[in-house]
Parts: sequence; structure tokens; C-alpha cells
Amino acid sequence: MSSDPTPGILPTVSRAFLEDWLRLLRQQCPPQQLAGFLNQIRLTETIQPGGRVTHDQIVRLYQLIAAETGDEMLGLWSRPIRSGTLKHLCASMRGASSLSAALFRFTSFWNLLLDDFQLVLETEAGRMCVLLKPRGAYQPQRFGHMLLLKLAHGVSSWLTGRELPLAQVGFAFERPDFAEDYPILFPAPILFGQAQSRIVFAAQPDDLPVARSEVEMQEFLLRAPRDWIFTSYRTHALPLRLRELLLLSDRLDYHLKDAAKDLNLTPRTLIRRLDAEGTSFQGIKDGLRRDIAIRDLSRGLKSIEEISQDIGFASAANFHRAFRRWTNATPGAYRQGLPGEAGHRHLPHQNSKDVEDRSVVAFWVDD
Repeated sequence: MSSDPTPGILPTVSRAFLEDWLRLLRQQCPPQQLAGFLNQIRLTETIQPGGRVTHDQIVRLYQLIAAETGDEMLGLWSRPIRSGTLKHLCASMRGASSLSAALFRFTSFWNLLLDDFQLVLETEAGRMCVLLKPRGAYQPQRFGHMLLLKLAHGVSSWLTGRELPLAQVGFAFERPDFAEDYPILFPAPILFGQAQSRIVFAAQPDDLPVARSEVEMQEFLLRAPRDWIFTSYRTHALPLRLRELLLLSDRLDYHLKDAAKDLNLTPRTLIRRLDAEGTSFQGIKDGLRRDIAIRDLSRGLKSIEEISQDIGFASAANFHRAFRRWTNATPGAYRQGLPGEAGHRHLPHQNSKDVEDRSVVAFWVDD
């Protein structure tokens, strides 16, 4: 699967998005253990208004919990998904002759393990579709539905060597307040309040071949879930397309009229389309500034003054006020690992290579 064209500046997600998962973990992990996990990724149990979570933090939390609890689906289902499951899933799918055969193996594999749902592979208008059909009464589990559909998309994309386009993703729960986080994970139109959760792959002219070696599988497992949990596509969602255009500009010196011209739209039409998606040009620009600032503050290689200049602020004071508005923390407090005003022990930042600690994830690939 192709790597992200702008590594290190992936969009962050809201703390509310992660809270869906943490709510379930609180029922299964002792408070001290969960607090320890969050401490290692520089989060606290206290939810700060405007709090953001990075790609690295989600990857690291996944790895820590899977290793410590022995559950590769992180407490999301009624029975644990034991260590080694992802390895055997990938090995089974890697042996398939085509993508459709691999997806059939994916659904069959999970149907042997899950009591909560039956996974069904269907074809709709020439498109492959994976559906989650509940086994009896249930309450939709938002993070679990997201992760299972994302796994279907992520492993399939890895097997075929490129991120696969999707026609649609639907969820069997109502639109949450943090719905703007979902396009960061799925390159597709996303619907809520559907009868069943499902992922629909875009039509392909031919059934794609599957070609991955044993060595490539080992590398994929060692990095899990880094290579499949977020999307690298930017063209499916207008806000993400605008992020890319802003990234290509010098110090984000890019304006609404420039974006409208590049997208072959009038400024009025662009404003209307962004409004329909619940955002604005300035909101997207501020979101990108926030994410670049979070990355650079975490790395600790630049001063706060340098960061403020890089993202187009006239002064460090203006940046300080904006960052506090975005995250409810000052730049200095964030750099010291102090979310909000609460004291928190500073931990050194872990970059994308640091989180691939073999002591944490080796159990996925060991025989």
C-alpha cells in the first residue's frame, strides 16, 4: 500500500473519537493499568475540551493494549481475540488467488471467532461489499464497527499493493458529534443511521491479484496497525483535498480564492460545499496549523517561535492564543506533556520508528 505523501502531518482525531474505545476499556482494565497505558502515550483520563489524538498515539495505544491484555481487538467484542489472530488472518488471505477470494476468507475467518456479528460478503452492482449482521439483539459499538471495517479495507489494500478506493462506508449508528474524524480513516462517502454497518469497495475492471511475500507479511505485522488504520487518500473528501493544497503552499500562504481556482469552483460554491460538510476554509487551515504544531512540539526540534513562524503566525503570542483555543493547552504545556492545566510527568516523544518496538509487537509474528 502506498505510504502517506506527507508523513508526520496526518490529521489528528478528536479525543471524543478515542473515548468510544476507552469507555469499553474501563470496564475491562484496572484503572491503574489503563492510566499507565494513557500515560505512555501522553494522554490522561481527564477529557480536555478540544483535545486531539495523533496517529502515533493511537498506534502506540493499540500495540500496548494488545500486548498487555492478549486481545488483538482490544476488548471491543464479547470474547477476546487472542494473540496471533492477525498473523493467521493475513496468512490465510495472502494465500488467496484474488481480492474477492481474500475477502471471502476474511469474512469466513471472523465468523469462526465472533459471537457478536456475522460477516457477509456480497456483490452489489458489480461491487464487493462486506456487511456486519448482528447475531441477536445488540447495541452498535462505534469503535468496534469502525475498526473491523477498517481492517477489511486495510488488509485488502496491503494485499493488492495499493490503497483500494471505496464506493461507500455505512454505519449502523447515528451520526456522532465527531463525524468529521471518519473521512480521515475511510476514503469514501460515509453514511450514518444505516440498517447495517458495511463497507463497499469501488468497482474494479478485473479482480485484483494478491501478491505479498512472507517477509512483507512479517514487516506488515510488526508495524500493525500503522499501515492500515488511517487512509492515505486525500481526494475523496473536500476538507482533506484542501489540506493538501494548503500543505503545498509556502507557510500556508493560500487563500479561499486560490483554492476555488485550483478546484475549478467559484468562491461562493466552495463556501457552500464546505458549509454543507460542517466546516469552513479557515477551520481547515486552522486544523492543519494545529496538527503541524502538535507534530513539531512533540518532536522538540524547534522553538515555539520557529513553529509559530513556520505556520504563518505574525508572533509567538498569537500562536500561543490560537493553540490554546484549539487544544485547551498552551504550546509549552503540550511540549512538557501537560494536557490542559493538570500536572503530568513529561515523557520523551516517540516518533513513528520508536513506536515499532519489537518487544511490544513481536507476539504478532512469533511462531
